[in-house]
Amino acid sequence: MRLLIYLAVFLFLFVLYVRYLEQKSLFYPKKDILVKPDSIGLSYEDIYFKTKSGIVLNGWLVEGSPQSKAVMLFFHGNAGNIGDRLTKLNYFAQMGINVFIIDYRGYGKSEGSPNEEGLYEDATAAFDYLVSRKDLDPEKIIAYGVSLGGAVAVDLASNRNVAALIVDSSFSNAKGMAKKILPLVPGFIIKTKLDSLSKISRIEQPKLFLHSPQDEVVPFALGRKLYESAPEPKEFVELSGGHNDNHLEDESNYKQKIKLFINKIINRSEKENQ
Repeated sequence: MRLLIYLAVFLFLFVLYVRYLEQKSLFYPKKDILVKPDSIGLSYEDIYFKTKSGIVLNGWLVEGSPQSKAVMLFFHGNAGNIGDRLTKLNYFAQMGINVFIIDYRGYGKSEGSPNEEGLYEDATAAFDYLVSRKDLDPEKIIAYGVSLGGAVAVDLASNRNVAALIVDSSFSNAKGMAKKILPLVPGFIIKTKLDSLSKISRIEQPKLFLHSPQDEVVPFALGRKLYESAPEPKEFVELSGGHNDNHLEDESNYKQKIKLFINKIINRSEKENQ
């Protein structure tokens, strides 16, 4: 009996420790924003908006073309904050599309602490904010997510009528990632789901997936698995370079494929509204 008690206590402490490691490996928020879009010549609005639960979030609406009413809703990865994404903001703005990038709860100037369900709520609040603006077209909101942000973008696209979805260097679900980060831990202990795999089949809008076989953080196989599980219409772009630098290593390919995809979505929307 005493042995069973010791074993139960050990298992309880083990699960608590795994959950602690899980949380620590999932979110790396940074509060200080060191650079802003105007430091590289981009025009932007500094925006605060509320989630359904009342948490105040911060984001930047970066201007692309002054005539454009299309907007990319940008969900970044699990580390840093919006101030660490200026290179991509510049890429996308140069394509002529407006970009709304947000900091999840607990990141940058956003209130609260990050958690999976909270991130989904943050994404929905960001989308609803864009829909409320009269200077933007609610039928031309393209969801873009990189790494962890890919799971956020997939969840949003499965619940809101986005014009299209771009998934950059993301994964199928948390269990797949756990095998890489915590290989000795049984999958049933992992609390986080981030289950893009179960949601992607519900997304009928056009989808663009980008991933590099040299990705050292998110296995290429997980990105391919998500793509292969997605319904048409869909495209897959194989990049070169690591997880955090494929947009630099393969800059021309990266920018060209995303620009072509965005233009196709915007042109299709305009034809449908004629």
